[in-house]
Amino acid sequence: MRLRRGARPATTHPQPPNDNNHPLRVAVIGGGPGGLYAAALLKRLAPDRQVTVWERNAPDDTFGFGVVLSDETLGGIEHADPVVYEALQNDFVRWDDIDIVHRGVRHTSGGHGFAALGRKRLLEILHNRCRDLGVELLFRTEVPDPAALTAEYDLVVAADGVHSTTRETYAHAFRPQVTAHRCRYIWLAADFAFDAFRFEIAETEHGVMQLHGYPFSADASTVIIEMREEVWEAAGFAELDEHESIERCAKIFADALRGRPLRSNNSAWTTFRTVVNEHWSHGNVVLLGDAAHTAHFSIGSGTKLAVEDALALAACLEEQPTLAEALTAYEAERRPVVASTQRAARASLEWFENLGRYLGQPSRQFAFNLLTRSRRVTHDNLRLRDAHFTGAVEREFGCPPGTPPMFTPFRLRGLSLRNRVVVSPMDMYSATDGVPGDFHLVHLGARALGGAGLVMTEMVCVSEQGRITPGCAGLYTGRQSEAWRRITDFVHAQAPGTAIGVQLGHSGRKGSTKLMWEGIDEPLPDGNWPLVAASPLPYKPGSQTPRELSRAGLTDLREQFTAAAWRAARAGFDLLELHCAHGYLLSGFLSPLTNLRTDAYGGSLQKRLRFPLEVFDAVRAVWPEERPMTVRISATDWAEGGTSADEAVEIARAFAAHGADAVDVSTGQVVADERPEYGRSYQTPFADRIRHETGIPVIAVGAISSWDDVNSLILAGRTDLCALARPHLYDPHWTLHAAAEQGYDGPGVTWPAPYRAGSRPPQTGRTDAPKPRLSLGA
Repeated sequence: MRLRRGARPATTHPQPPNDNNHPLRVAVIGGGPGGLYAAALLKRLAPDRQVTVWERNAPDDTFGFGVVLSDETLGGIEHADPVVYEALQNDFVRWDDIDIVHRGVRHTSGGHGFAALGRKRLLEILHNRCRDLGVELLFRTEVPDPAALTAEYDLVVAADGVHSTTRETYAHAFRPQVTAHRCRYIWLAADFAFDAFRFEIAETEHGVMQLHGYPFSADASTVIIEMREEVWEAAGFAELDEHESIERCAKIFADALRGRPLRSNNSAWTTFRTVVNEHWSHGNVVLLGDAAHTAHFSIGSGTKLAVEDALALAACLEEQPTLAEALTAYEAERRPVVASTQRAARASLEWFENLGRYLGQPSRQFAFNLLTRSRRVTHDNLRLRDAHFTGAVEREFGCPPGTPPMFTPFRLRGLSLRNRVVVSPMDMYSATDGVPGDFHLVHLGARALGGAGLVMTEMVCVSEQGRITPGCAGLYTGRQSEAWRRITDFVHAQAPGTAIGVQLGHSGRKGSTKLMWEGIDEPLPDGNWPLVAASPLPYKPGSQTPRELSRAGLTDLREQFTAAAWRAARAGFDLLELHCAHGYLLSGFLSPLTNLRTDAYGGSLQKRLRFPLEVFDAVRAVWPEERPMTVRISATDWAEGGTSADEAVEIARAFAAHGADAVDVSTGQVVADERPEYGRSYQTPFADRIRHETGIPVIAVGAISSWDDVNSLILAGRTDLCALARPHLYDPHWTLHAAAEQGYDGPGVTWPAPYRAGSRPPQTGRTDAPKPRLSLGA
């Protein structure tokens, strides 16, 4: 490469950003939509800038066929560059419907509002805009070494895609993580326009395959064929060339394609890769679009994210005083948006990877499940988009007229719950000598009055040494049982229709610690008691090392659980949950990270299950037959070498075989160095899988915060009950308020007589003032 006059000599590291907020020389690597749009915006905002785009392909070379953009993205384009917006408007194909074909039955959901155009046409529009503005476009030109570009230019925008050379050159700085997934897919086209976004499922002798199709012009549609790797191999696609592959795909999906052929554009089977970078800029180099992040095509977001990146980058360069601050602001603005999109895309991707799991659902529920797979489309906004479709799903599910899914009843053994809301167990650390007092009466009583179908106690300890903290409640004395009876009597008398359950557990190696607000999981400064566990491993550095339980110790513990269960029955609890999660004693037996035993209670999963199952059997034997028992498990330890999702299914299946009526599916808190993947309803996929693979009812928990989430999860069949913790701390009457906000007044929830006057939201201010109709200038 020949350096322009005045360029800095090439180095192996990017130049540090200068103090100028107006970079005069900008290099863009990659001529895709994101790179081109960034170049056009940067040139339009500063006509004196020298902006050059390098693209190794020819101007009309492109991969893929159609591009979908959201109204939100289009609004940003309209505001930033009306010329590009107008050109796009002239070529967009718009439609509202989604068709889902499941076992020959098609269901249509409307009101979704899509806009698409051909990728080639999008590139033409951006090429023309760049040329009109004076951007230098270098096609069929290999990109110079990134080090040379960073020396010559003030800013280098790396928009060079999922296989970004720039990202790999500076991998030590960007710290990328690229994850390959389990499906193969191929990007094709059909020479006719679908009249909706179409999802079609083919159940073949080799396995499940799916078609994603949508129109991008008046006479053409994008068609993506996707299937799991093992299905792709079994079907023989690995041995077929491009032409043979598309002929086979056209034959498999002949009904969806109306017997018409498919065409390709150097299409090849590939595996989707999720790209995440720890940093998006390094010196004067910044990543954009797929170079920085990817999101699965099933939510149609790749081009959308790249265009939005370009808008944000250009705006930050205008708004910030220095280039360094601009690049920092760009990443700060975009990272949370991208992270949210990637979580939704990951949920969607995994749904399609596990599509076979849901094929046995009723067809309308299957369609609803597909539509809400990413958790961005929910029951409430789907009802707004298409009330007819959503109403049909509700009727098929069994919702009485006017009844949201969360207020449909559910039965566990002899216990009928009037709705699907559970107040999740929450440790209060407010007992004295293990005795629950007035605080517990008010705490649990208020939440029972608040309308939930089931209110759970905190983890109630089966022995004094089994406490987590000195403030933990217990059921190891008669006095404690009498105190609990006072609370259950209140719930049954004052909140009829609400059930109250007890969660029994033992702290194991996580005991003898301070109250949560004094230092969570920190050892007591004095007054400690000895700990026991499956293996002599401290929870974290500085924690007490527990004693490994002997055979005699195991027998004693089992008897402590049965004695506590007997007291719980006498105290009047309606349901008992055995706590086998979160690293407490029984959980410590289940996880290979905390159970290093070499006897009959350690090693294989079957051996690690042995003691928890013995305890379950002993408790079930003394717990009244008509009352249900559930088990809470950690479905993953969020740590390498820990309990896997596959093992969680087997753990749930084992407890079900021993008589568990439901599994309460939580995750983590087993080891201190866990790395959870937090997000909205982030633990639900584990419950979903257990429910569909074992057939046992499940309770989903974890960042479920809205009644819309509860309705969506239940109606989609991902869970049977939803347990909410923090929302009930924020609002003890969460369930009553959910009913009021949905306009529901039926048997699924009952306002206590003294509270009925508050069953409608109070007025917040005057709403009848006339609206301004005319604005007069000065």
